[in-house]
Amino acid sequence: MRLLLIRHGQTVANLDYLLDTAFPGAPLTELGERQAAALVKRVAEEDIAAVYASPLTRTRRTAAPLAAARGLEVQVRDGLREVSAGDMEMLPGLTGEGEGYFRTVVAWMHGDIALRMPGGESGEEVLARYDAVIAEAADSGAGTVAVVSHGAAIRLWTAVRAADVEVSYAATHGLENTGVVVLEGSPADGWKLLSWAGAPLAAGGSGPAGLPVEEPR
Repeated sequence: MRLLLIRHGQTVANLDYLLDTAFPGAPLTELGERQAAALVKRVAEEDIAAVYASPLTRTRRTAAPLAAARGLEVQVRDGLREVSAGDMEMLPGLTGEGEGYFRTVVAWMHGDIALRMPGGESGEEVLARYDAVIAEAADSGAGTVAVVSHGAAIRLWTAVRAADVEVSYAATHGLENTGVVVLEGSPADGWKLLSWAGAPLAAGGSGPAGLPVEEPR
């Protein structure tokens, strides 16, 4: 199966770097709506047979134009929601108040999945709910699936489940709004990363597999 993990479009909370992880979450900005519309053209060459999204407003709104263009329904699944910020909900994620959020996510990337976000989930719980939706998508028989989800959840799941991804890359390379991570594989056979936000894998030090990449055009 070919798997497109897509971050949602821009929200007001994104502009202020707030840890907005609870339902229903902030809506898309006007730019976010344009990003969602533009996503249709960006993935036009992909033979998408199913579109999934988390239940948050921003992911459903981002997924809607893509699903409509393919004559599909958006399949909403709770397992695709963002990593809960717990006690840090709506704190700025780039300051001391909320920086523990991503420190915890990076610890999960390194394998400490029993660690719990203060007031929130453990890494084990996040991966289990995400795995369940990916397994459902794989069992559907769809050749290519688009999953509209959230930045931290996508980076965590890819870092842990794709064998060729360096944790240091996933930890230091954020996804822009509507950035796409492309993988290929299955829950049974494992996942191979094909590209990260337009940066393909290539031979030789700074790409997702620890190798240099060409600059996306």
